[in-house]
Amino acid sequence: MIKSFYHLPEEGVKIIDGIADFDRLCAVENSVLWIDMCKPTDEESYILTHDFKFHPLAVEDVISEKSQTKTDDYERYLFTVFNIVDYIGREEGLKISELDLFLTKNTLVTVHYDEHRIFDFLHSRVQHGGRLVDRGADYLYHAVIDAVVDNYNATMDIFEYESDQIEEDILSDFDKDTLKSIFTLGRDIVELKRIVRPQRDVIQKLSRDKFSLISEGLQAYFSDIHDHLIRINELAETHREIINSSLQVYYSSVSTKTNEIIKVLTLLTAIFIPPTFLVGLWGMNFEKMPELGWEQGYFIALGVMLVIMLGMILFFKKKKWL
Repeated sequence: MIKSFYHLPEEGVKIIDGIADFDRLCAVENSVLWIDMCKPTDEESYILTHDFKFHPLAVEDVISEKSQTKTDDYERYLFTVFNIVDYIGREEGLKISELDLFLTKNTLVTVHYDEHRIFDFLHSRVQHGGRLVDRGADYLYHAVIDAVVDNYNATMDIFEYESDQIEEDILSDFDKDTLKSIFTLGRDIVELKRIVRPQRDVIQKLSRDKFSLISEGLQAYFSDIHDHLIRINELAETHREIINSSLQVYYSSVSTKTNEIIKVLTLLTAIFIPPTFLVGLWGMNFEKMPELGWEQGYFIALGVMLVIMLGMILFFKKKKWL
């Protein structure tokens, strides 16, 4: 699906759905065109090579959806690979999707294979406020990347909530699910750090190096995004340390609980040692034992044994020893 926004200074923003004559639109002086491609078909992807004549290697990176974060300067255009990250909760884990951006003199082409609220937000801004596009395609390019990085803050907020929740679970009631949550959250935080690091390098390159397609005034804006990514990386490291501490507390709690169980079982064993010794010594071979005359004594004895065993199992389960 292709949704485009075409801006002319005197006419405002026009929305174009589907494939259009992009060559003609781009040729208009002072025009700004944003082509947003979501889950493009082969026919729609063809415009990358036919209309814009992007390099086959860049188009291959777009189609593969598994490219490393980077920015390549092809002189006539910039090609950037970025990652969008979402975290809904422990069960779903970290969701990573690729975003590819082509920046030309007056056109921005974005390609992604997942629908995301970021683009709904950006579409609304472009549609209802021409200021996002009337400053040029490079400012629009910055706005898209900035929105992606801002979304990382929402992910970090959820990480913080999950970390606090795990700490409460450990202090109140911990089990195997708690241990699984610790490992899952820790893995997702490490994955986030792995993604943020190369993206930080890309933004640093955009803030320091000179590119013909990016205005010098934008370098300060990219520097601000770089600061945000540094902060996100530091927060991720903080949450990782909290998770490691939680894991140590978990193992300490398990060890303490195990020692308590062993203490109780040891006391029970010590209490029953004297009766067991006496029964073994005398053999319970007294002449007058009322139970010896019971017709159903054998089955009663088996029933009592069964009840005792079931009672002990229920007791252990209530204590969460099993």
